[in-house]
Amino acid sequence: MLKKRDLHDSHTLYELMTHPDVFPFVRQKADSYEEFLFMTKQTIEAEERGELISRTILDEWGNPIGTINLFDIQDNAGFLGTWLGKPYHGKGYNSPAKEAFFNELFYEAGIDTIFMRIRKVNIRSIKAAEKLPYVVKANETRASLYEQLNANEVVYDLYEIPKDLYTFHLLRIGTDEADSKLLEA
Repeated sequence: MLKKRDLHDSHTLYELMTHPDVFPFVRQKADSYEEFLFMTKQTIEAEERGELISRTILDEWGNPIGTINLFDIQDNAGFLGTWLGKPYHGKGYNSPAKEAFFNELFYEAGIDTIFMRIRKVNIRSIKAAEKLPYVVKANETRASLYEQLNANEVVYDLYEIPKDLYTFHLLRIGTDEADSKLLEA
């Protein structure tokens, strides 16, 4: 479902990223394939330096369909950036990709907090974020960060995924699955 970024996927990812329903919401925009290739190389190098973590999202056949990233890593926290190609919207890829990525971040990479800044006009992403039981809207609880993100004009809502809340969610799901198996018996 996820793999480390590599240059071989660049052509497919670039084609998916340039769709008008996707491009406005991509953090690392490229106006040409060559620029996207260069940015992908920079992303791989930045990960080697510990500045970010970036993965390619794959479909069930191993084809690249989008990316998921943790940018601006500082003090065991960073900002999530995810996009899927338009043909893959609404097909159930987002949640499993995030779950796999969050597991890697929290339990392998030592991340404690994942932030999401979502444009207030991006209703689709806001609804997706607010459906997740481990996501907390942080406009008020992280007011200084919220103000920093919206210094020039109010553009973003701020959401937070704390490791402990995510872990609690996983434990609760494990308990719910165990309970349902007991009920079946």
